[in-house]
Amino acid sequence: MANTPGSKKAVRKIARRTAINTARRSRVRTFLRKFDEALSAGDAAAAKDAFVKAQSELMRAVTKGVVHKNTGSRKVSRLHAQLKKMAAA
Repeated sequence: MANTPGSKKAVRKIARRTAINTARRSRVRTFLRKFDEALSAGDAAAAKDAFVKAQSELMRAVTKGVVHKNTGSRKVSRLHAQLKKMAAA
């Protein structure tokens, strides 16, 4: 339990930051889900558009510190590979 005023303030700050990070992570997952749906539907144009949005959102999460840089890059790379595979088929 927080006793000092500084630790009480830290608890409040952490709670605010956790809420923001949770919302950002949820937003990233939403864009990833939209990409998967476009991919499974077989719509190349929608998949490309969803990929651009998902990539942008992932990299934004990286800059905000929600996702590690390597994790973001790995996910974008895998999404792009899926998009290329769909385009080739």
